[in-house]
Amino acid sequence: MTQTATDSAAPAALRRRRKRAGRLHIVVFLAPAVLIYTIFSVYPLAESLRLSLYDGLEDGSAVWIGLGNYATLLFDPDWARQFWNAFSNNLVLFFVHMVVQNPLGLLLAALLSLAPRFGGAYRTLIFVPTLLSVVIVGFIWELILSPLWGVAETLLGAVGLAGLYQPWLGLESSALVTVSLISVWQYVGIPMMLIYAALIAIPDELIDAARVDGLSGFAIFWKVKLPLILPTLGIVAILTYIGNFTASFDLIYSIQGALGAPNFSTDVMGTLLFRTFFGQQLQLGDVHMGATVASMLFFIILVGVTIYLALVQRRLQRYEM
Repeated sequence: MTQTATDSAAPAALRRRRKRAGRLHIVVFLAPAVLIYTIFSVYPLAESLRLSLYDGLEDGSAVWIGLGNYATLLFDPDWARQFWNAFSNNLVLFFVHMVVQNPLGLLLAALLSLAPRFGGAYRTLIFVPTLLSVVIVGFIWELILSPLWGVAETLLGAVGLAGLYQPWLGLESSALVTVSLISVWQYVGIPMMLIYAALIAIPDELIDAARVDGLSGFAIFWKVKLPLILPTLGIVAILTYIGNFTASFDLIYSIQGALGAPNFSTDVMGTLLFRTFFGQQLQLGDVHMGATVASMLFFIILVGVTIYLALVQRRLQRYEM
């Protein structure tokens, strides 16, 4: 009786040890990533939120003011003008990317999926600007569009359109759209590659079945391929939204500077955060107001992602391929 109980308990003990060992392996493999993510993402975010609730004193100390910095940023005439201007410019930037970059990426991906023989070379050429430094991209386009030594006017003149040339980067009415289109030129390769990967993953059997049913050409793309890649298009849209508020700073800073020239017409949340936190020219840096701008940027992104997950992602039907 005792021997039988011992024999049955041995496999159970072995299973428990194996289960604990499996959990230990999970912890060991996840620990480096979790540690790095905590140090470089979670902690800075938590510290920014904490700093935004304080106000600095002349002696270097800080005093708790709760949501006072947020009230100042949103309702003080000087701060509110800068904040809402930067926020509206970000929305314009997002709109240009959504109506130009993503449809262009979809078109390029569709064309490349139809010509696999030369697709590799063209994909590389289109994707190369994405790998370039924004400093190089900004410098190149400043040279191209410069009214003094740029080649844009000459190129337009070669096709009889010299009269259309203007110093687009120097005009308040066109500077933001111009920078947005430069950003589209640089980053259109990202949505193109994501959509292209989704298109080539569609089984050939579905396309053949569509042809048997009498569909061809554009009808196959519209009625078969497009519904299948809707989840990918949703991911591209939300990545565009996040990148619009986070990755727009470096290109604008390299082309137009931290002041968002001319006359803050290209000022975005990133440049406002930079000026507020570190100071610029006559503006002194303020750690607490800078943290407030950073926290507002986080909340804006959080709201957008939450709306996408709640209202869009759940409605996108995922098809089994």
